[in-house]
Amino acid sequence: GSCQGNSVERKIYIPLNKTAPCVRLLNAPPQIGCQSSISGDTGVIHVVEKEEDLQWVLADGPDPPYMILLDGNLFNRRVLLQLKGTSRVSGLAVAMAKPNPPQGFSPGLKCPNDGFGVYSKDYGPEFAHCNTTVWNPMGTELSYEDFDFPIFLLEDANETQVIKQCYLDHNVPRDGSRPEYPLCAMQLFSHMHAVTSTVTCMRRSSLQSTFSINPEIVCDPLLDYNVWSTLQPINSSGKVEPEKEVIMVATRIDSHSFFWNIAPGAESAVSSFVTHLAVAEALHKASDVHLLHRNIMFTFFQGETFDYIGSSRMVYDMEKDKFPLRLDNIHSFVELNQVALRNDSVLWMHTDPVSRMNESVDVQVQELLSTLSSSSTGASVTLQEAGFSQPLPPSSFQRFLRARHIPGVVLADHRTAFQNRYYQSMYDTPENIGMQYPEGLSPEETLEYVTDTAKALAELGTVVARALYRLAGGASSVDAIQADPRTVTRMLYGFLIKMNNSWFQSIIKPDLKGILGDDVPQHYVAVSSPVNTTYLVQYVLANLTGTVVNLTKEECQNPEKTPNSEKELYDYAWVQGSLGPNSTARTPFCVRSTVHLSKALSPAFELRQWSSTEYSTWTESRWKDIRARIFLVASRELEMITLVVGIVILILSLLATYFINAKADVLFSLPRDPAAVSY
Repeated sequence: GSCQGNSVERKIYIPLNKTAPCVRLLNAPPQIGCQSSISGDTGVIHVVEKEEDLQWVLADGPDPPYMILLDGNLFNRRVLLQLKGTSRVSGLAVAMAKPNPPQGFSPGLKCPNDGFGVYSKDYGPEFAHCNTTVWNPMGTELSYEDFDFPIFLLEDANETQVIKQCYLDHNVPRDGSRPEYPLCAMQLFSHMHAVTSTVTCMRRSSLQSTFSINPEIVCDPLLDYNVWSTLQPINSSGKVEPEKEVIMVATRIDSHSFFWNIAPGAESAVSSFVTHLAVAEALHKASDVHLLHRNIMFTFFQGETFDYIGSSRMVYDMEKDKFPLRLDNIHSFVELNQVALRNDSVLWMHTDPVSRMNESVDVQVQELLSTLSSSSTGASVTLQEAGFSQPLPPSSFQRFLRARHIPGVVLADHRTAFQNRYYQSMYDTPENIGMQYPEGLSPEETLEYVTDTAKALAELGTVVARALYRLAGGASSVDAIQADPRTVTRMLYGFLIKMNNSWFQSIIKPDLKGILGDDVPQHYVAVSSPVNTTYLVQYVLANLTGTVVNLTKEECQNPEKTPNSEKELYDYAWVQGSLGPNSTARTPFCVRSTVHLSKALSPAFELRQWSSTEYSTWTESRWKDIRARIFLVASRELEMITLVVGIVILILSLLATYFINAKADVLFSLPRDPAAVSY
C-alpha cells in the first residue's frame, strides 16, 4: 500500500530538495520571520523578473492566490512590503542573484544590536541609537519584519529552472487570453508553533514542562558555546589570582541572513576569526611565551549577531564567579571586527570616547594604540586611529565596557559606516572578500592555494600578534612572530567553501566526522549545540596552539587516570589524524591544548527574565515540517465538477446498497429442493 501511494505521489508532485526557509524568531516584544498555514500554502506560480511583472500578481491575474518565483535582484524591502499588503500572494520562492547584486544587499538593521551595547541615555547618550554614525546604511531591516506567508530560498539553479519551465509550459498567457488549465502550482510548508513573543512562547513551554507528561515545547532559546584558550595554561576549574593580568583578544564566530541556516558571513565573521586563529598560532610558536608578564586569552564569541549572547554571558559568568577569570583580571581588550575589505591597506583602531575621559584609562588606551601602530611599521597594513569623537562600532567589547571601564581597541576595515555591502546576508560569500582561485584546481590543490585574501589577513595577523607580544611584556625581537598565510588560506577554504576537506578531517575526533558535510559552510548560532562552526573553531585552535603528546587512546580520553596529565590546566583530544600515503588508514594521535568551551546562553533564560532589556531574549520557533513542491492544479470548475460527480456516485452507491440490503431475501434466496416437497 505505502509503496504504491508513494509512487502515485511522485507522479503528481516534484519535490524541491535544495531550499532554505525563512523561519520565525521571537524577541521580548515582537516576532519576526515567516510562516505558512498549518496545512501549507498553495498558489499558481508566476515568475517575476522585473518590477512590471508584479502587476499581474497584484491586480491583473485571474487565478489568485499566486506563488511568486522572484528574481534575487528584486528581493528588496520595497517589493516585499507591496506583497505583504495583499491577499493575492500565498508565498514566495527567491532565486539567488548571480553574480551578487552590485548595489549591495543587507536585510539586517541599520544600527545592529541597538540598545544592547554600551551606549544609552546614561552612557554617551550622543552616541546611542547610532546618532553619530549609522553603521550599516545598506540595512533594509527586512530580516526583522513579520510575514504571514512562507518565503523560501532556492539554492539549486537546476530546481529554479524546473520551476521556470513548468511556468512557461502551463502558466504563460497566450495571445493576451488567460492561461488554460491545468496550471503549474507550488506548495510551501513552514508552519511555526510559536507566536507573539519570547515571553508568550517560553511561558507556554514552561507550563507544558511543569504539568504535562509529554510537553510540547514551542520555542527554544538561541544558544551555543564560546570557545576560549590562553597562551599560558590556567586552572579552568579554579580562579585566577587577582594580581594576574590578562590581555583579552576577541572575535565573533556567528552570522545571520534572512533565511534559516544561510549565514556564510565571510566578511562579518570568518575573516576576523580566521585572522584571530592565525594570531594565536603565531604567538604559541614564540619561544619565550612562558616568560611573559601578562597572559593572553583568545576568545571566540558565539551568538553575537543576536544582541551579544556569547559576550554578555561571559561577562555575567565573570561577575558571578562562574568563570576562571574575573573582570578585574582583564588588563586590556583587543577585538578583531570586520577586517577583510581594507581601503588602501588601512585598518582603523576604534576606541570608546566616554571611558577615555578617565585619565588612567586614556593613558592605557594610548599605550594600546601606539603599540599597535608601531607593530605595523614595515608591514603592508597601516593602523590608524578612527578619531576621538567616534563611538565604538557594534562589538563584543561594548558588553565588557557596560560592566567595567576596560582599556580596549576594536580593529575594523571601516572608519565610519561598514565597507561590507552584504552585512548579514546570503551574499556575504568568499567572492565578497575577493577570494579567487585559478581554474582547474583539484579540491586538495584549492585547499593549499594561497589566495591574495589569505596573504592580506596573514599580514594583519602578524601585526596583531607582534603588538600583543609587546603588550604582554615580551622583550625579545618580534621578527620571528609571523602568521602563516598557508594556515590562513586553509582556514578560509574550510570555513567558507568546503568543511569536508583533508585538513579538517585530520584534526577532529573520529565521532565528529559527521559534521563535515559537503554543503557550503554556514555560521548561524541555532538552538542545538555545539554547532559545526563551534566544534571546528575549537579543534582548529587546538591543532594550531596545542602539542601532540605520547598517550594511548585510553589515556588521552581519560586524562584523570593518567599521572602528570594536569587535566585542570589542559584539555585532551584524540583526533583522527591524516591518511597515510597510498593508504585508507589514518594515524590518530592525542592533542593537549588549553582550549575550552563555555556556555553561550543568554543570562535572561537562566534568570527567567524573558522580557529583559539588559540581556538578549531571542528564541527560535519550533516546527514540524518544512518542505516545498510543485505540481499541476486543475481549474476550480473542474474541481467542483469532480466533487459533485463524486458526491452523486456516493449517493447512488448508498441507495443501491440500501435497496440491495432491503431486498436481500428476494435477491439472494436459495431455490427449494423439489424432492423435499410433500403432498
